[in-house]
Amino acid sequence: MQLTRYTDYALRVLIYLGLQKDRPVTIQEIATSYGISKNHLMKVVHNLAKAGFILTSPGKGGGLRLGRAPALIRVGDVVRHTESDLSIVECLGSGKGDCPLNPACRLKGVLAEARDAFLCVLDRYTLEDLLGNGGRLAPLLGIHQPVTVQLSSAD
Repeated sequence: MQLTRYTDYALRVLIYLGLQKDRPVTIQEIATSYGISKNHLMKVVHNLAKAGFILTSPGKGGGLRLGRAPALIRVGDVVRHTESDLSIVECLGSGKGDCPLNPACRLKGVLAEARDAFLCVLDRYTLEDLLGNGGRLAPLLGIHQPVTVQLSSAD
């Protein structure tokens, strides 16, 4: 099973926004950081916004933000939302295909179980899990996170 580039981009957008905390960012910033087309991202962002994964604010000072806390965004939900067809083989899709084995085939049950297991694993992870090493991810995308300084107590 291979996820589409569209889903890959959707997950990347969410990771980028998660690393930015509450700072609004532009589609252009994300496109530049990943070296991908702004036009492709516009479609992805629109879809993620329609689903409530992100919020968009137009105008000066506007931009993109996460629509909910990273702990509430399950990877499996994003994949289900962005993938148009998760059927591994034709007979698992809506068309059912024209395979002569279809009436007695056990393979399609095995493949359906494998697909469901794949999604079950993705459901165990949230965006928060993906951001767990944000300190290492941010610099790779050119994101400069503020450094927190701990002051020691002076006598």
